[in-house]
Parts: sequence; C-alpha cells; structure tokens
Amino acid sequence: MKVNKRGMIALTAMAAISSLTLAGCAGSDGGSSDGGSDAVEYTGEITVWVDADRADVLQDAADAFTADTGVEVTMVQKEFGEIRDQFIQQVPTGEGPDVAVGAHDWLGTLVTNGVVAPVELGDRADEFEQVAIDAVSYEGQTYGVPYAIENIALLRNTDLVPEAPTDYDDMIAKGKAAGVDYAFLVGLDPEAADPYHLYPFQTSFDAPVFGTDADGAYDPADLQIGNDGGTAFAEWLGEQGAAGILNTNITGELAKENFVSGKSPFFLTGPWNVPAAVDAGLNVAIDPIPSAGGSDAQPFAGVQGFFLSSESENRLAANEFMVNYIGSQEVQVALYEVGGRTPALTAAYEAAVESDPITAGFGEVGANAVPMPSIPEMGAVWEFWGVTEAAIINGGDPAALWSKMAADIQGAIG
Repeated sequence: MKVNKRGMIALTAMAAISSLTLAGCAGSDGGSSDGGSDAVEYTGEITVWVDADRADVLQDAADAFTADTGVEVTMVQKEFGEIRDQFIQQVPTGEGPDVAVGAHDWLGTLVTNGVVAPVELGDRADEFEQVAIDAVSYEGQTYGVPYAIENIALLRNTDLVPEAPTDYDDMIAKGKAAGVDYAFLVGLDPEAADPYHLYPFQTSFDAPVFGTDADGAYDPADLQIGNDGGTAFAEWLGEQGAAGILNTNITGELAKENFVSGKSPFFLTGPWNVPAAVDAGLNVAIDPIPSAGGSDAQPFAGVQGFFLSSESENRLAANEFMVNYIGSQEVQVALYEVGGRTPALTAAYEAAVESDPITAGFGEVGANAVPMPSIPEMGAVWEFWGVTEAAIINGGDPAALWSKMAADIQGAIG
C-alpha cells in the first residue's frame, strides 16, 4: 500500500489566492503580499483560537503574517475540549474568533449551526492528502485547512514476532507462539467497549456505519451497520470474547502497560502510545491492521484543522492566513514536531517520514483509512454502538443485540 503523493510545495508559497473575490478588500493602512500589480492588500485584524500545544507554532506563523500583510493576529489559548461548544455559542453573537482549531468530526454540528464558512483552497487543495480534504468537507464544500491526520495501526514488538501477520488469525497464532501472556492487546471499556479501535475489524466484514453518495460523502439515509456483514462481525466479536482475546476488563491503560512490559507482541493503538514502548527499550514496528473478515481493515482517520467563522468581518485575511501560512510546509512540519501527528500536507508528510519510520508506518496505514463520519446523525450511532459491542463481547446474543442496535440507531436518526 503506497501513500498517495502529490507535488512538492514551493517554499515561497505565500502568494494570494487568485480565486477569491478581491473587490472592495483593499485598504490604505494594511500591508500587502508580494505579487506585483496583482498584489492583494489586507487590513484590520483577526483573532485565532488555538490550544496550548499549538500556540507557539501558530504565534510564529502569526508574526510572519503580520510582517507580510500588516494584519494584526490575536492568539487566544483555549482548552481543546471546550472550543467547539464555545465557538457555537459565541460566533452568532459576534464575540467569537475569525479562525479556530478543531477536529473534523465537529464539522456537521458546526455547519448545521451555521457558524463556519467555506474556505477557499483553490489549487492548494491538491497539495493535501485526499483523506484530509475529504474529512474537512461537508456536502460538497471545504470548510477547513487540515494540518494533521491521526489513525491507529498495529504496533508490533519485533523481538517477540519478527514478521508482520498476514491476517487476524495469523496474528493470533503468532501471538500465542510467542509464549507470553497475551496474544494480542487492544484497550476496551467495560461498559462501552471501543468502537473506534474495533472499527477496522468491522470494516473487514464489509460493514461500514454509513454508505456514501455519488460525491463520496456519508449518506445518513444509507445506514449499513446492520447489514449481513455487520451480523457476521457481531458473531466474530462474540467468538473473540469467549476466547478471551477481547476482554472489556483490559482498559487502554492496562493494554499499554502490558505491551510495554513485554507481555504481548501486538497492540492495536495510535502514535500516542509509541513513546512509552520506545522509552521502555522495545524494538517496535508499525504494521497494517490485519483483516478478520476478508476485506481491508480500514481504521477511522481523525483529522485536525482550522475552521473559518461564518461571522468573520475580515474573511479574506483570515482565509489567507489559514491557507498560505497555516497551510505552508514550514508550519505543518512545525505542528508535526510539537504534536507527533502525521501532517496533512503531502510535502510536509514526505519530509516527516524521511526521518521517522514510525510516522511512515502510521502514514501508510492512514492512506487506507476512512474519515470518521462528521454528520450529525453519527451521534445516534455512538449512543448505541459501544454498549452493544461490550454486551456481545461479554456473552450476549450477537445477532439479536446487533439487530436491536441497528434498529435503535435507525429509530434515533428517524
């Protein structure tokens, strides 16, 4: 599986976006970007909400933007988990920011509340990984500039198992042959399992949550989680629970502790748990997630990016800052260096993977990932999904529980 690579970005890419409507946007007191007779002048100021982890990088970008354009950028630090609700509350009052960092699965709620505006990426759209652009798009419109892609993969202790497994059964066989406590580890919750981590196995049974429309967008009218593949996946969950391979008493933290202490050769997890394994002296590799049902095991891709307020009074400048500063290779590499998440910009991704095989491994798996649905109807899925998986793993009737779950989700969606 190869990562889709697009053309390298010129390091001097700070030009104005030709596709924007520029009439009425010039001002006598603002700076201008280089561009000869076609230069765009920007005025005023913009406010950006950012979390603490990305504040320093964004401040450097903001300083460069101000030096180039004369537009002042006010950076406001927020707790990441509070940004979505505060953005929804404050934007309609005119008190919100021009730009805010956020997760792509907020997008359906942000769009339906009318608080975000489309972003004009122009030709720059082709310079980002397609899964990232898909994730920040809604009903045919692009609403954000992505900067990071995050997904899970199979973390393998190469001293215990030297070769990657060919499928799920091969993984379990290799894990048992290693002679340690656990053939395979994935963190689960006693009450709600973990649909996010189990989803690749579900997709390998051809049981996505939703189908897609002609444009590739998730279609809430096409609920597929309850199809025949979903029932087969439910039966498989029950078998894995009965065998003790999947155990809702092994939480994410316990799974990490056991893997780090060498008690399992395989751990289904994300890049956030790799440093603990490396610090413990383990030799590790990143493998594709093995298929349990015969088809590709596709994890969810979570994408983080920056959104433009629908009430921004300086939308042109805000768009320029997002696209050509936050979206620059220099800034995207810097964001990767402080956060460890795979860059969304293809050129930044290529620069990162050249020196980091861990990032390269997660990136390869991520190239086959699917965006986590951001449509509002996904809320109904989360309500019933995990508790059903936990009940099945713990001995409940797979077919009956899965069928009831699908009916409950359909009823909640209406």
